Amino acid sequence: MSRLRFLLDENVDPILRKALHRRVPELEVWRVGDPIAPSYGTSDPDILRWCAANRFALLTHNRASMPGHLRSFLHRHGHAPPIFVLHPSMTIEETVQELLLIWGASEAEEYENSIWYLPLS
Repeated sequence: MSRLRFLLDENVDPILRKALHRRVPELEVWRVGDPIAPSYGTSDPDILRWCAANRFALLTHNRASMPGHLRSFLHRHGHAPPIFVLHPSMTIEETVQELLLIWGASEAEEYENSIWYLPLS
């Protein structure tokens, strides 16, 4: 069992990473465009491939096409990384609280092969 690690999609405000690290410095949060992460402009299927290979959950705002990408990915690979879709009306602090609750109370494997819409509660 392992802890969740998060990759922020390029459209997610980078302030979210800073806010998460302020609360839990050891939490692994990378962002598309970071040196080791996928580069800006990487396709969603390629981002999912990278997340699966590196055992990261994807944080995104993409409600429109991400469910279809997840279905295709599962069909091709048999497993997929977790996807958490952030709600646009949630504040950064509300999003941080929700993600830290998820991170602290569960294992990464519990969320695999599925898409989750925040807030969960």
